[in-house]
Amino acid sequence: MKTIQKSKQFKFYALALVAALTFSSCSNDNDTPEPVVEGELITTVIATYTPVGGGTAITMQFRDLDGVGGNPPVITASDNFKSNTTYNGALQFKNELANPAEDITEEILELDLEHQAFYQTTGTINPFTYGTASSNFDTNGKPVGLQSVFVTTGAASGTLTITLRHNPTKSEPNVSNGDITNAGGSTDIQVTFPITVI
Repeated sequence: MKTIQKSKQFKFYALALVAALTFSSCSNDNDTPEPVVEGELITTVIATYTPVGGGTAITMQFRDLDGVGGNPPVITASDNFKSNTTYNGALQFKNELANPAEDITEEILELDLEHQAFYQTTGTINPFTYGTASSNFDTNGKPVGLQSVFVTTGAASGTLTITLRHNPTKSEPNVSNGDITNAGGSTDIQVTFPITVI
């Protein structure tokens, strides 16, 4: 009787040891799945344009605090753009549903290889170009595009659409110049502002 009990105990411990070895052998670094980075919720986009040489900055803001399909977003602009002026722009992305509000811009810059902002205009609005500061480019020298330049000439009107793409193919033709056509990837957020130049 005691021999049978000892035999059963030995079999139990042997099976436990085999299971532990099997588990540890499947948990090596090569088999560990890559962490999944989920898309952040962006409720607010702020585009600030400061005139070169001095003057009052223009702030355009998009806020959609209840997400897609709820109430329409609130889109505001602090003023019109002035003609014959160069503006340096900066983008900021926030999640204002978090408490305190999260600045998603920092995460975009940390994952700079995975993001690029694009600027598309309609009507008689001049094109927006990327700022040339090194902070506007990723670690491979390709644009992240959170800084832009807007040069106005005469009176104009139209729209500016800002699109933040996740995992664009930055090496495709003209993508580094701000052409979204061949960019691919997925859209994190896309907002459209009415623009008037006086």
